[in-house]
Amino acid sequence: MLFKAATVAQLSQFDEIIDVRTPAEFAEDHIPGAINCPVMSDEERVRVGTLYKQVSPFEARKVGAAIAARNIARHLDEQFAGHPKSWRPLVYCWRGGQRSGSMAIILAQIGWAAHQLQGGYKAYRHQVLDELATLPTQLDLRVIGGPTGSGKSRLLDALAQAGAQVLDLERLAVHRGSVLGRLPDSEQPSQKGFDSQLVAAIKALDFSCPVFVEAESKKIGFVSLPDALFSRMHASPCLQVEVPLKERVAFLKQDYEFYLNQPELLVTQLGFLRNVYSKAQLETWNAMARSGDFDTLVGELLLNHYDPLYRRSQGKHYTAGQQTIQIPALDSDSLAAVALQLAATL
Repeated sequence: MLFKAATVAQLSQFDEIIDVRTPAEFAEDHIPGAINCPVMSDEERVRVGTLYKQVSPFEARKVGAAIAARNIARHLDEQFAGHPKSWRPLVYCWRGGQRSGSMAIILAQIGWAAHQLQGGYKAYRHQVLDELATLPTQLDLRVIGGPTGSGKSRLLDALAQAGAQVLDLERLAVHRGSVLGRLPDSEQPSQKGFDSQLVAAIKALDFSCPVFVEAESKKIGFVSLPDALFSRMHASPCLQVEVPLKERVAFLKQDYEFYLNQPELLVTQLGFLRNVYSKAQLETWNAMARSGDFDTLVGELLLNHYDPLYRRSQGKHYTAGQQTIQIPALDSDSLAAVALQLAATL
């Protein structure tokens, strides 16, 4: 065997990490920083798999080898031709089998110090799950709580600007954590993709210093927080943000401006509340959205839906070491001032 094997612990030792799985597999999740150079397309993998099951492994390997050779040749021409002899690539597939082996052996025969990841993506995924079960327990967290529209995410941004460490879970999840939290034209990552990004974000933190994080439910949209992180957040000191209702309404109108410009999208999202409110109530809110009466609509949603939900959950979640923070306004200067005060107490 011309190429060498490497472990997940050695990922940082390579110039480039090459994922040779199909585009669909890569899109679901991949090692952070990896590039996708598939040896088979999604359709080609299905074709070879069908041959393997319905004809024979031998026929499948003949067809698969021809497909892989053509695709590897294309990657050599388009992706790798300019690399010097000193280039050190790491190649991986699903479990460190023939797909990554076929790429690695050709790269090694050319003269590059090619390595294959032992166990492939499966080994990496196992490590991610192991780290999600252990790393969060080492974090010194400060949880930012408060009802919807309190500017918690923007306060995290201001804290980061003030030099504090933050873990922005909603940014990683590409979701704002409520029934209206889905971001238009943006897909949430898969659970595996979220897990990979979360591990990378946690490992980038200095565990000897406090980390600010927003209070979240177990699920943010369609992705779930790992048990260890969720438990650690609930056991950590909580800073409860209090903001005047008028400021919260103005903030939400600004933060969710895309709904104001697309009222039918807002109506669709409000439809997810049909099991909670009467048809008459939803029709009233829908009429407000369509007529542009957003001040009234947002105020009613806060007072009648979000705030009662928050009060009911407040006694069950994030009760450790609560401290109240009064924020009179949610403009950038006001948030920056609060952030500087909080950062100075660390």
